[in-house]
Amino acid sequence: MKNHKLQIKNIKLINIRSLVLIALLIIGFDGYSQVTTDIDSTSIVIGSEIRYKMMIEADSTQIVVFPEGQTFTPLEVIESRKIDTAKNGKRFQLTKEYALTQFDSGHYTIPQQKVMVGDQVFLTDSLKIEVRDILVDTTKQKMYQIKPLVEVEASFFDWKKWIWWILVPLVLIAVIALIVFGRNKRISKKENELPPYEKAILALQRIDNSDLLEKDSHKEYYSQLSDTARKYIDEEVYDHAMESTTDELIERLDKEIKSGSLNLDINTIEELKSVLKTADMAKFAKSRPDILTAKADRNVIEKVIHKTKDAIPEPTEEELLADEEYRRTVAQKKRQKTILFGSLGAVLIVSLTLFIFILVKGYDVVKDTLLGHPTKELAETEWITSAYGSPPVTIATPKVLIRNNYKLSEEQKQILKGNETFVYGSLIGSFYVVVSTMQYNQPTEVDLDKVVESVVTTFEKMGAKNISLKDEEYETLGGAKGIKVFGNLEVENKVTKKTQKNEYLMLNFAENGGFQQITLVYDIEDRYAKGVAERIINSVELKSGE
Repeated sequence: MKNHKLQIKNIKLINIRSLVLIALLIIGFDGYSQVTTDIDSTSIVIGSEIRYKMMIEADSTQIVVFPEGQTFTPLEVIESRKIDTAKNGKRFQLTKEYALTQFDSGHYTIPQQKVMVGDQVFLTDSLKIEVRDILVDTTKQKMYQIKPLVEVEASFFDWKKWIWWILVPLVLIAVIALIVFGRNKRISKKENELPPYEKAILALQRIDNSDLLEKDSHKEYYSQLSDTARKYIDEEVYDHAMESTTDELIERLDKEIKSGSLNLDINTIEELKSVLKTADMAKFAKSRPDILTAKADRNVIEKVIHKTKDAIPEPTEEELLADEEYRRTVAQKKRQKTILFGSLGAVLIVSLTLFIFILVKGYDVVKDTLLGHPTKELAETEWITSAYGSPPVTIATPKVLIRNNYKLSEEQKQILKGNETFVYGSLIGSFYVVVSTMQYNQPTEVDLDKVVESVVTTFEKMGAKNISLKDEEYETLGGAKGIKVFGNLEVENKVTKKTQKNEYLMLNFAENGGFQQITLVYDIEDRYAKGVAERIINSVELKSGE
């Protein structure tokens, strides 16, 4: 009986363990994720596209992270497309496609990719692909000669490109301004040439045509009416009429009548006073007279102008001269004012143009373009390509190199057939170019390594110090081989006592039975010098002597 009970307990224990295992399997299956990959081709030609698909089945609660960036190296990712999501029961199927390519032929392996699904990391299988060359049938495809190099004029600041962007808007603005200001000036000039009486009548006609009363603009109507009367009196009777109050103006007119300078009756003065008082009320107290009263006041002003014209005695010759002088003074002040505003406008346009250029090209380039820079001018000038020495060295330079007369000693004459040197600039200047050639009487093998060893000594004799030296093999575009020596050096200006830091480049050749050396030294702080030096060095070519 005891054994039987023990067996039953064991069976129960096994059943419980099985149930737990099944439950764990169910739980594990519910969180199960699957990652598969696929490519549309395993063999492509150079530059073609491979479509790499990655499919993942995952629970809706799990976060999936696909690989991004250049993780497919040595292949390049040219496009990473959006994730396509499809529902499969309670689970989701996520598909992401990548466009891959390679521009070199050969056999490549797409490496394993890491995919994060929830807290788990999955690795895809690596895939092998082949990238093939494009075969060209030379019997059908015509072959062409390689086109020669074309010399392009270098310019750090292309005025031709940018001048139209600045000039055209400025011209349009100037034309519009001339039309507007010219029209206003002609109208103003025409009006100023009219006598005061005619200007006053013209002003009244403008008031009649303005429809200010119909627009219920009583303040503006009376303001123009009052100004018309005051301007006429200011020009013909009392030259402070515009800034005087109504009472001050009427008092002044009374004095003019009493002194006999103005033959105007008292009733006209009273009518003028009444209209000016009404105008003051309309302007400052917001009074609104009816339209009939307003039109009657307009007629009163016209009558006052007529009577004042008739009441003014004919001016004497002295008064006419004084008036003419006054008019000239006013005209001169207007001209000065026009010149002042024109100058300010020109300064503003120039400043705006400079500001735009500085934003586009930078302050240093604009400053060097306007104020000038010796090396920049060298870079932008028309270059000269010429052959120097014997055996000849062909080189392009911004300026013609000057022959440096050098007489050979008797000992040198025994060895050398000729020694020629051509120079531009100086060692303490912003740019220094030297081309030297030697031709031997007998076939001579030149040891370029010894030439390199003597570079430091040569520069020291010229006053340089702190000379660094590096060398490497060099070959021109034409195939001439030599040694390039380069580095830094310092030289003191004997006049300013300042030390200038320079860079130098030196090409050494032993071609055509002779020796050729091209040396360039330039200020290390000159932002244009390096480009000029590289252009000169790249132009060096050696020709066989005839």
